[in-house]
Amino acid sequence: MRIEKAKSTFGKILILYFLYAFITGVIIFLFHGNKKDLYFTSNKIQRFWGEEIGQDRVALIEDRCLSGKSRIDLINNAEGTLDIAYYTIHKGFSSKVFFGKILEAADRGVKVRILLDGIFHNLRGASRDIKYALLMHPNIELKFYEPLSFFRPWTWNNRLHDKYIIVDNKFAMIGGRNIGDKFFLKDYKGEVVYDRDVVIINTDVNNSIGSVIIDMKEYFENVWGHHFSKHPIVRLSNYQMRRGREKEVYLKGFIEKTNEINPKIFSHSIDWYGISVSTNKITLIHNPITRFNKEPWVLGEIARLIKEAEESILIQSPYIIPTKEMLKYIPVESIGSKEVSILTNSIASSPNYFAMSGYRNNRKAIVDYTTNLYEYHGKGSIHGKTFIIDDQINLVGSFNLDSRSSFLSTESMVVIDSKEFTEALKQETDNLIKESLLVGEDYSYKDNPLVEERRLPIIKDLIIRVLSVAAYFFDFLL
Repeated sequence: MRIEKAKSTFGKILILYFLYAFITGVIIFLFHGNKKDLYFTSNKIQRFWGEEIGQDRVALIEDRCLSGKSRIDLINNAEGTLDIAYYTIHKGFSSKVFFGKILEAADRGVKVRILLDGIFHNLRGASRDIKYALLMHPNIELKFYEPLSFFRPWTWNNRLHDKYIIVDNKFAMIGGRNIGDKFFLKDYKGEVVYDRDVVIINTDVNNSIGSVIIDMKEYFENVWGHHFSKHPIVRLSNYQMRRGREKEVYLKGFIEKTNEINPKIFSHSIDWYGISVSTNKITLIHNPITRFNKEPWVLGEIARLIKEAEESILIQSPYIIPTKEMLKYIPVESIGSKEVSILTNSIASSPNYFAMSGYRNNRKAIVDYTTNLYEYHGKGSIHGKTFIIDDQINLVGSFNLDSRSSFLSTESMVVIDSKEFTEALKQETDNLIKESLLVGEDYSYKDNPLVEERRLPIIKDLIIRVLSVAAYFFDFLL
């Protein structure tokens, strides 16, 4: 009888917990407070344009292998400080190289700070020893942004989605890539992901105040120092220290062996000035550091730039899910005669079932409000986040065109004023469009003999159709 009573009591507690979690972790995000929009009144849109050549140059990093080598080269270039922020780290060759090179930098005296999302960092299980190795090193600090708290469900949606590296006051890399083999390896056996980064070069380190890198460092400091960001372990146990030492030895040995087998990976020195182009100005935009529904700073800036556009708007995002709350900011009525082109994944190409369920619900409306909707049908999937306004203003960073990036996550993008950079960026987006199909006014694909429509598996189609029903009610969390 006591066992049955205990089971009954436990069942009731579990039901109450799920009800509590559903209300405070889901339902509460249906509500948006009255936005004062003080940010937009104090930050004028004119600040994105420069009148003459600025001190920051920028290099577009599109190639998957080059993006991996670029990270190695930047870490190798670090002399004093290395600040790193990422959403997730996937287990594999790339993460071993990444952490191995960080440990090398720390050994030569570089002060390293690593900030990862508190839920999706992936430094657990078999990878937890990497966490110990980092925490043991006197020149490395590690923090998790908003770690998992079972009793505070409202924190579950406050995720760190930024992806950038800052090297001293001289270099910065920002884009959409996480750390993982599917983003970098040429011979990756699974579904590859095509993404985009930019490297910013400050050409006058003695006058750093004029560089966007200083703004990026300030943003990093604000997130790093916020009470949402916490050290994962205050004091390591003897067991953890032993595991950390073993992992450090392993990672350094892995770098040595890899260097013996393929020295080009590490000896590849990049002429950043030579491969970069000049800019009039580069400006950082980011979301506020708050819980619950944030004031949509990044979405609002994008919306203002779209409204200011005179001729053309090109948008690339892995998924497009315009919710009712987002549409309050996006100036759909002001598009008029502007040419609006969107490049996104097809349902067949995207690995994100939940996001595609939301996209499926909005696909027809997107066709109605755009000039061209291109859906990618090439190998793998696309993950880059880019906006090009009037062949002059370009945005690259972590922001997806969905409610999660708009109101829930930390996000950061750079706004680049440069016609020369636009030419390079448009060429890369055109290459992806060549592997995409244009959606016609009847919502079916227009014939293109050069692109083969990717087959949508029956099971995947069924799952997404089922999820799309739920997405009607919960698109604010997609």
